[in-house]
Amino acid sequence: MKLLRFGPTGNESPGIIGPEGEIRNLSGHVSDISAATLSDQALDVIRQLDVATLPRVEEDVRVGPCVNGIGKVVCVGLNYSDHAEESNLPLPAEPILFMKATSAVSGPNDPIRIPRDAEKTDWEVELGVIIGREARYVSEEAALDHVAGYCVANDVSERAFQAERGGQWVKGKSADSFGPLGPWLVTRDEVADPNDLSLWLEVDGRRYQNGNTAKMIFHVPFLIAYISRFMSLQPGDVILTGTPAGVGMGQMPQTYLRPGQRVTLGVEGLGQQNQLVETGS
Repeated sequence: MKLLRFGPTGNESPGIIGPEGEIRNLSGHVSDISAATLSDQALDVIRQLDVATLPRVEEDVRVGPCVNGIGKVVCVGLNYSDHAEESNLPLPAEPILFMKATSAVSGPNDPIRIPRDAEKTDWEVELGVIIGREARYVSEEAALDHVAGYCVANDVSERAFQAERGGQWVKGKSADSFGPLGPWLVTRDEVADPNDLSLWLEVDGRRYQNGNTAKMIFHVPFLIAYISRFMSLQPGDVILTGTPAGVGMGQMPQTYLRPGQRVTLGVEGLGQQNQLVETGS
């Protein structure tokens, strides 16, 4: 299934993609796409619905973040060897973890707003993993049983804040609009192998990133098991699993986003995002 949320910011309704690629309204059956909707049992109830009988939604509706009520966004740094190389950093012996503020989460086609005093706003296409069942000290073999689904993510980053202002990476990762998620939450049964998905990103039509999740240093089951040893993962939590080479920081010369540019990105089978870059307030 492809689940989504649509409507005005802060007032989204739950939806599902129908047989012709159209949006159908789920609000008569679930209140939202959030923690309560993400268990295997709750998803099975949705699967039993005759989607073609649900109310059809107009095509030009805004699409919001594909999950609501996120408890935490856990990010993995330098998880592709080619990205570590372009960053001039050694391959990590263990996953590098950092957090992105949940207030950064936005819709897949909402604008990227460059924050005040920013100098080096960058892009990062990533595979997002959405947790459906509590994970605490889980084994790698059982890790994917705790996944509700997957989504496209753009881990937008302000490199000057991240690397030149001291402290931890979170300050360069958490500005409002720096966490587009969606368009859909694609349930795990529709993703045969999360570590065999192509992903790409373009700025103004120029392709900068063109990778595959097979090139992750630490694969998705390992990441879930690893993270669950340091914190419990709760339904609705999101893991951003890292980005391949091709970020602006790695270009020669370095290239960063400017107002008026258009960012498009996607992950195989999970849809696409399309963001206009704007000056933030």
